[in-house]
Amino acid sequence: MSLSMKLRIAGLTGLLLSPLAQADFSIPGFELVHTVPVDTALSTDDLRQPGPVWIELFDGAKSRIDIGQFYAADHPGSVMNTVLEHLEAAGKRGVKIRFLLEEKGIKLSDAATLERLRAIPNLTLRVLPYGQLSGGIIHAKYLLVDGKQAFVGSQNFDWRALEHIHETGLRITDETVVGQVQAIFEQDWQAQAALADKQPVPLPASGQEPTRTGNYLVASPQRYNPPSVGDSQLELPRLLGEAKKEVRVQLLDYAPLSYGPDRTRPYYAVIDNAVRAAAARGVSVKLMVSNWNTDPLELPYLKSLAVLPNVEIKIVTLPEAKQGFIPYARVIHSKTMEIDGQVAWVGTSNWLGGYLDNSRNLEVVMRSEAMAKRVGQLHEQLWDGPYAKALDVSTDYAPPHPGTR
Repeated sequence: MSLSMKLRIAGLTGLLLSPLAQADFSIPGFELVHTVPVDTALSTDDLRQPGPVWIELFDGAKSRIDIGQFYAADHPGSVMNTVLEHLEAAGKRGVKIRFLLEEKGIKLSDAATLERLRAIPNLTLRVLPYGQLSGGIIHAKYLLVDGKQAFVGSQNFDWRALEHIHETGLRITDETVVGQVQAIFEQDWQAQAALADKQPVPLPASGQEPTRTGNYLVASPQRYNPPSVGDSQLELPRLLGEAKKEVRVQLLDYAPLSYGPDRTRPYYAVIDNAVRAAAARGVSVKLMVSNWNTDPLELPYLKSLAVLPNVEIKIVTLPEAKQGFIPYARVIHSKTMEIDGQVAWVGTSNWLGGYLDNSRNLEVVMRSEAMAKRVGQLHEQLWDGPYAKALDVSTDYAPPHPGTR
């Protein structure tokens, strides 16, 4: 195999291209970043992949890197391995690194990767049991550099997310949104310290409701949001309520169910009611979910939605990688929405209970025709491609393969 082919497979091709040769899609303050799963027919040549973007961010860090993640997992020879090498280089040159990890993510993490992180000079790793705050988890996936740049997206700090999963994220230089992401990190970093010292976790100061114009961050859970950050559980139904013509949504999982710590599944209608109301108004709803969404308890809700006028649902199944079965991979994991060619939503939440109500998640709203168009095209490529099939309400789908969740 040629060197160029090896680099392409590793997702590092972008590192070899000049800024003029490397196509990317961006609007002022925001660059759309996309993981194209290898060994698929998908292609987004105008979008950079996250590996090169994260490396560029770490290489440019002058004083501080802050990372908030659900879990961490590397694999020999992967793009993530190279990313970690550049994070190590940043720590060795004196950059202070704070890494905040969800306690429940420890079991999902690779032990060797955690050991490698802890060994990085100037890196402090803290584990936050977010369930003690709200009953949820840190499900957000984000990082910050020098308080001037941020990355928010569906990509976990996982080698599979950089090569074998359909993911969408944003590199952010918009001063307001970066400040909002930084405020979230500081809130959660302080919460971890308070819990570790067995002290009350300080609630953020109250303030006026943040602006809903232009581009902005919303997050969950609302009671632990800094005053500059809006409530995603309120904002998502509100945006769906503003839709006039078409809504395109791509998710790993959709169901009006809430996953509690005891695995009970009480009804959670907040999002589902808003989707159904949009369809009832005549809005075309095109919902695309992964084949992991065929859980016997979730599938009936999808079917009940699919029979409604103005609603179309497709299930996406990605082909197995040439190297064989990879657990927890080969799936669409992006969490995006496009409304009327005017609004784009790129976030970290699945549309289930437990995400927008009690877990830490981040969502970026961009009122931009250009970004809405590109997010819509990303959805359309999958929707019209070979891997998406219309949900058949008369079919009993096989449950997800063990090792997918």
